[in-house]
Amino acid sequence: MPELKRLYDSMIENMGVPDLVIPFTAVKFYRGEDEIPEAVLKHRPSDISLTSCQAAKQAALGDMICLTRENIGCVAAAITFGLVSKDEKMPLSGPRVYTDIMKEQSGEGVEFTPPTPSEFSEGIVYACKHSQREDFALFGKDDAGRYRDTETAKRAVSEMSAIEPADTKAVFFYPAEFDELEVEPDVVVMSVRPVELTRLIQAYQYNTGKRVNASMGGLRVVNSDLIVRPLLTGEINVSTYCLGARLIAQYEGDRMGIGMPHKDFLAIVQGMKDSRTGFPFHMYPGADEDNY
Repeated sequence: MPELKRLYDSMIENMGVPDLVIPFTAVKFYRGEDEIPEAVLKHRPSDISLTSCQAAKQAALGDMICLTRENIGCVAAAITFGLVSKDEKMPLSGPRVYTDIMKEQSGEGVEFTPPTPSEFSEGIVYACKHSQREDFALFGKDDAGRYRDTETAKRAVSEMSAIEPADTKAVFFYPAEFDELEVEPDVVVMSVRPVELTRLIQAYQYNTGKRVNASMGGLRVVNSDLIVRPLLTGEINVSTYCLGARLIAQYEGDRMGIGMPHKDFLAIVQGMKDSRTGFPFHMYPGADEDNY
């Protein structure tokens, strides 16, 4: 049994609710001179693009997905992960899930030119109404955009965690059951109901005494809030899911995300075991309801 699966099973067992399932995704970055194992590369989608939130959700369902510059479906996530530079002035080639929505609603067909990474960074895409770029809208000509103006959008983008300089070659999403290779994740992401989040925080605090400070925004939640922020800060983060996660990846209405470095996942697993008799999770209202 893979070590990650053993740890996940221990966490669930010590929560004390039979058949409880918490969707779980492990994330590994390959950057700079890192060698990408063939067991990872073979899971690169070649005929479709996937957003980071789609990849995270599919990994929780048992799939392995390796995202690269060539197949990532969201330009914003490509910037966050360091797969592309935020200042690039040329659109990413080929179809992409996120910008294909723009293309369809624009009515421009083959004449449509996708936004560049720099147009995301400069706030033009997210303030499409203010910047008079209706072709970058997602919901037709009346789309108000994601922010009221480019200044507000740039401020929001500046506070979104991202890997800089852009030296990432691949981001691997995989389930706890992955056994083709022993890979220690950089970050672990779980999709939780509030009642489960309660118990995870209690388990983390039991041995550490540390509070969890949540930083969240309305966009780039899976890639920035839940993956890259924990990677860069070394701390747990909690966030609601964003527009893309809700509408493209179809995350359920009763779920939110918690992302953490591998070391903090280990702390939660140990804390869950050590504190089992102090926090009767099975008695929490809703703890034993059908989930996921």
